[in-house]
Amino acid sequence: MTAARAGERLGWYPDRRGRPSALNGSPAPRAAAPALARVVLPEPQGWLRAARPHPTQAERGPRLRGVVEDAQTGWPLPGARILAEGGVLPMAEEGRFEIPFPRDGGAIRVQALHYRAAEVLVPPGEEREVTVRLEPFTPRGIYLTFYGIGEREIRTRALELLERTELNTLIIDVKGDRGLISYKSEVPLAQAIGATRITTFRDVEVLLPTLRAQGIYTIARIVTFKDPVLAAARPDWAVQDERTGGPWIDNEGLAWVDPFRPEVWAYVIAVAKEAAAKGFDEIQFDYVRFPTDGQIQHAFYSRPPEAPERMRAINGFLAEAAAALRPLGAFVAADVFGYTLWRTDDTGIGQRIEDMARHVDVLSPMVYPSAYHLGIPGYRYSVAYPYEIVYRSLLRGRERLRGHQVRIRPWLQDFRDYAFDRRRYTIQDVLAQTRASEEAVGADGWMLWNPRSRYTVEALAPKPGEAGVPRNGETGDPAAPDGRLPWLPE
Repeated sequence: MTAARAGERLGWYPDRRGRPSALNGSPAPRAAAPALARVVLPEPQGWLRAARPHPTQAERGPRLRGVVEDAQTGWPLPGARILAEGGVLPMAEEGRFEIPFPRDGGAIRVQALHYRAAEVLVPPGEEREVTVRLEPFTPRGIYLTFYGIGEREIRTRALELLERTELNTLIIDVKGDRGLISYKSEVPLAQAIGATRITTFRDVEVLLPTLRAQGIYTIARIVTFKDPVLAAARPDWAVQDERTGGPWIDNEGLAWVDPFRPEVWAYVIAVAKEAAAKGFDEIQFDYVRFPTDGQIQHAFYSRPPEAPERMRAINGFLAEAAAALRPLGAFVAADVFGYTLWRTDDTGIGQRIEDMARHVDVLSPMVYPSAYHLGIPGYRYSVAYPYEIVYRSLLRGRERLRGHQVRIRPWLQDFRDYAFDRRRYTIQDVLAQTRASEEAVGADGWMLWNPRSRYTVEALAPKPGEAGVPRNGETGDPAAPDGRLPWLPE
C-alpha cells in the first residue's frame, strides 16, 4: 500500500482547497496551514462512472482501492468524498473506497469537511492501493461585506489579518442583503432583473486562486429569501401584502421572496452553483428562513405558512441545493438563529436544527449575546455573559445533534450591543466567545461578524513567527435585525 502525505511526492499532490472536520472534537493547533500544491484533473473520460452496481470482470477493468485517513491521528475518515466526472462516488463507513480507473492512469479528488483536499494521481498500470492522508484544520474566519470586498482599505486590512493572525477563513458576500450579486454573474435571470448592476468583486477569478494558494478557506455568503431585487422584478414570486396585493415589506423597507416558490429556489441555486464553479470552498445560505421583522400578520404566501409547511419549504430548498452543489466540490452551510439551539419547534421561521442537519454540512448559529433578548436559563441579561451564552448554547446544540454528521460553526459577536445597554464589545468579550466556541465544539471553528469588517485585532492570536499584528481596536456600531449591524447602502 502506498502512503502519501501533504508535501510528499508519492503519486498524489494535495491542493489548497481547505475542507475541515476533526474527529476527536479537540481544537486544532493554531499554526498556519501548510503550503499545498494544486494538480488539475484530466478531462472527463467516462471511466469513473459508477453505472451498474455489479459490472462483469471485463467491464470492471483495473481498480483503485484505498483508505482516507486523518493525517494527524491516523483515524479513517468515513465522511470523506471522492469526486470525479461531476459526481460523488461512494465511500465505505470505515473510510475505504474502491473505484475503476483507466489503464493509462488518471486523477481523482478526495475531500473531507475541515480538511485540506487532495488530488490523487494514479499512474498507468493494473490494480493499485493507496492511503490518502488529509490534513485537518480549524476554520477561524472573518466576513467581508458586499461593498467591503471592493473597497481597497477594508479589503487590504482583512487580507492582512488573514496573513498575520490565526485567521484562515474568509466569508465574502456573493448575493447580499439587498439582492445584488457582487461579481458579474452569468446567471440569465440575475442579469435580467438587474442583480448585477453594481459590481464590487471585480477580480473574483484572481483572488480566489490566490487565497487558495495561501491556504485560505473561502465561503460564499448567499442571502436566500430576503431579495428586494427579485421581488421587484417578479412580484408574483414575492411574499405578498394582503392589504395592498403588492410585495410585503419588512422593518428595513425590504421585500422578501416566497420560500414556497420553486422558481425562487431555482434562481438561488443557480447563483450558488456559479459561486461554487468559480472556486468557493463552501456555500453559506443566510436568511434561509421565513421573515420575522415587520407586520408579518399581513404577509401572504402561495401556501398556508403553518409550521409543518414552513419546515418542509426550508428543508426542501436545502436538500435541493445540496444535491446541486456537492458534485461541484462545494460544502453547504446554513445560518440559523441562536435560539434554534434552544427551541425544539421551528422558531416560527422554518428552522429546526435536527431537520436542517440532514441536508447541510455546517450549521452556523448566530450566537450573539445581544441577539438573546430573552436570555437563556440562568442568564437573563445575556450581553453581560458572552462566554456563558456561547458555550451553553453550543453545548445545547451539540447534544441535540448527537448522531448527525453536521458541524456547528458559530457566528460570534464583534460589534456593539444593540439590545441591552449599547456597550462596546471589548477584547475580553471577543476572546470569551472564541474560547467558549473552542471549548464547546472544538475543531468546528468560529466566524466573527462585523458589518463594516472592522475586527478586534487584539483578540486574534498572531501566526507563529509573527511579532505582532496591526491594532485598531474598532468593534463597530449599533446592530440591525438578525443581530447584525447596519449594512453599507447598496
